[in-house]
Amino acid sequence: IEVEVEGRRELFPLLPGVKCPKGHVCHSRNVGIETDSKQMLPLVINMKKNQKNSALAMSLNWESINENLEETLTSNAYCDRRNAMKRAAGLASGVALMTVNSAAYAGESKSVQMGSDSGQLVFVPAKISICKGDTVVWTNNKGGPHNVVFDEDGIPGGVSQEKISMDSQLGDEGDTFKMQFDTAGNYDYYCEPHRGAGMNAVLIV
Repeated sequence: IEVEVEGRRELFPLLPGVKCPKGHVCHSRNVGIETDSKQMLPLVINMKKNQKNSALAMSLNWESINENLEETLTSNAYCDRRNAMKRAAGLASGVALMTVNSAAYAGESKSVQMGSDSGQLVFVPAKISICKGDTVVWTNNKGGPHNVVFDEDGIPGGVSQEKISMDSQLGDEGDTFKMQFDTAGNYDYYCEPHRGAGMNAVLIV
C-alpha cells in the first residue's frame, strides 16, 4: 500500500489476501526471482551474490536455504518458523543438509524447577510448550527429594513411559534430570514423593 508520510511516498506490505483500502493506491510485486529451477527469494539472491568465498558459495545448497527461509515467512507455526530459520542459518554457514535436517539440530533447552523458591511443592512452570527435538532440564530447587514420572495414560501413543521417566530421585539442590522429546503431543507428569500434595505438571510438544 502506498502512503504519504510527512510529504514522502512510503510503501508498506499488506498481508496476502487483503484488499487495497478505498482511497489508497496499492502495487503488486513478485516475491522472488525466477531461476532455472524455481523462484528464489531476493534475500537468497543477494546472499549468493555477496558470498566472498566462491568455493563455499558453490558448495552451499541454495535451494534448501531458499526453502527454509520461505518457510520462516509463510508458516503459521512457531516451531516450523524457528527450526527453518536455524536450518537456513546452518546451511548458509556450510553445515551439511543431513545435519540440519535432524530434529536435534534446531533443538533448544527449556528449564523447569522442582519446588518453588518459597518451598512450595510445585513444578515451576507447571505447564510449558516446546518444539519437537527440544530438551527439558528439571532442576531440584527446594523441598526435595523430587523426581519426574510420566503418567502412562497421559502421554502420546508409542512413547515409552519408562524411558522418559526417572528411575531414581534427586536429593541435592541443583541436581538435574534432562530428557529430549521427539514426539508431538501432551505429556502429563508428576513428582512421585509429592503427588498427593498436587505436584503435577504438563509438557506440550
